[in-house]
Amino acid sequence: MKSQETRINQGDDVMGDGILKRKIGIEKEVDEFLDRVSEAGLLCKQGMDIYLKGDMEVYATYLKSIRDTEHKGDDLRRSLEKDLYEKTLIPESRGDVMELLEDMDALLDRYTGLIWQFEIERPDICVEFHEDFKELLSHSVESVEADVRSCRAFFKDINSVADHIHKVSFWEKESDKVSTRLQRAIFGRKDLHLSHKIHLRFFVKQVDRIADEAEDVADRLNIYVIKRML
Repeated sequence: MKSQETRINQGDDVMGDGILKRKIGIEKEVDEFLDRVSEAGLLCKQGMDIYLKGDMEVYATYLKSIRDTEHKGDDLRRSLEKDLYEKTLIPESRGDVMELLEDMDALLDRYTGLIWQFEIERPDICVEFHEDFKELLSHSVESVEADVRSCRAFFKDINSVADHIHKVSFWEKESDKVSTRLQRAIFGRKDLHLSHKIHLRFFVKQVDRIADEAEDVADRLNIYVIKRML
């Protein structure tokens, strides 16, 4: 009988309770894809900091970086989808896995869209709102990060998904709190034109929407887990 170490080196079934039990290469590709989602969140936060400082020249470098990250994520997702079909992997769960990958890719796209929207519309954010905007984005990114960790668990150790997925809702609620507080502060300013207030509110909602969509992904992932456990 071959040793466990030998089997691991040959790329046999070493995934234990994870959904991907057959190919180490697929697991690595999933990790790389989820890394791109996390990377986009970090770039989005850094880009927000730079935007609020008013350095649009440096901001342009973050636009390029996050766009490159999005393209890499798209390529990895397509490659994974191709492998899942051509290699007939996990046929009983293929549809759920495809939807999950597309959901996570949509969150990556949401980061990219937000950064581009700031560049195109260039909202005039009052200094007193800077910290709340940064806090709001931070909570939204944490929601997505909890999704990322939940997805990694889904593919590697499905029993540990519960250790992470509940944090998505926690951060979504924190995001809602900051969003509500920030919108009240914006509309409480008597010296701002209504059009300015509405423009700022639009961007508050765009940032908060990331956390909302992350929670939607977590809800669907929870259903996939239940189906696998039956």
